[in-house]
Amino acid sequence: MEKENTYYGVKEIARRANVSIATVDRVLHNRSGVSEKTKKKINDIIKELDYQPNILASRLASKKIISLAVLIPRVSEETDFWEAPMKGISRADSEIKKYGVQVATFYFDLNDPATFNEQAAAILDAGFKGVLLAPSFIEESRKFVRACREKKIPFVFIDSDVPNEDNLCYIGPHLFQSGYVGAKLSTYRLKEKHKVAVVNISKETDSYNYLQIEEGFRSYFKDHNLPIEIIRIDIKDTDSLSVTRDLTRALHQHDDIEAIFVTNSRVFSVAAFLEKNKRSDISLIGYDYLKENIAYLNKELIDFLICHKPEEQGYRGLMALYQTLVLGAPVEKTHFMPIDIVTKENQAFYQN
Repeated sequence: MEKENTYYGVKEIARRANVSIATVDRVLHNRSGVSEKTKKKINDIIKELDYQPNILASRLASKKIISLAVLIPRVSEETDFWEAPMKGISRADSEIKKYGVQVATFYFDLNDPATFNEQAAAILDAGFKGVLLAPSFIEESRKFVRACREKKIPFVFIDSDVPNEDNLCYIGPHLFQSGYVGAKLSTYRLKEKHKVAVVNISKETDSYNYLQIEEGFRSYFKDHNLPIEIIRIDIKDTDSLSVTRDLTRALHQHDDIEAIFVTNSRVFSVAAFLEKNKRSDISLIGYDYLKENIAYLNKELIDFLICHKPEEQGYRGLMALYQTLVLGAPVEKTHFMPIDIVTKENQAFYQN
């Protein structure tokens, strides 16, 4: 017979621990006034009984609202990558709103750090209880999360990490290993020249995240003693004209580049350049399951896409805040997402 959760309720926990129901309630709701010894005894019994409190009833009875903020880049003409995390966030939102959790989303422009600062200030002024953040601008993110810490607001990073900032958790790729995989993929069409390019298309080309990816990329060739010359190309103006201009200049200086590794989702802009200049001899690897990227993958202008399940990142990020603030349960400090490799042959079956 299935266990009745009502039988293994607060009364049973109190009986086994030889304490009052009020004491059990304090532990369940993480309130003070209980010794560490008694708290451990109660938590051990809770774990033994696999007790799950009726969160829905408790939340509805309290009528207390927990407000969470999401700070994330806006979908733009240059990349629709952020549609995927938002799908995951919306999925989590639909599951937790019945528990008195309200989610507000704040968007910033990936080409304008000032918009990040404006939205961050609005979040701090509004008194949210938790923040889910994609820290695309590193220094601005550091300033924001330090203000969150001062206000005792827990925050979760997705997609990119910012080290040493005491975030609740990070959910995203292992950046170094992701770059390492990218390097291995870039070797499959290399011939005798052995020259590859790392292309960063971003305002933040020297950010921690791109540097970690590039370090992983370079480490692969070093670890395997491959005589590869690696050319770094930084493109800080991300519009198509600027990408074309900078790539034209780079390939004029290094006309023997055999492979290009793009460190973010804007790989399609490089593919468009290669298509226009009839450079199918250059293999191309980049990131993310976007419509534009898939189109060039099917044309065989992109050889491989590396994907990190961004929808799942958004979902898990919001649920981590819910788990902490509503359930009072611990979360993993770091949750690395899979490093998936998508090709023309398997793209139709991939779940982002």
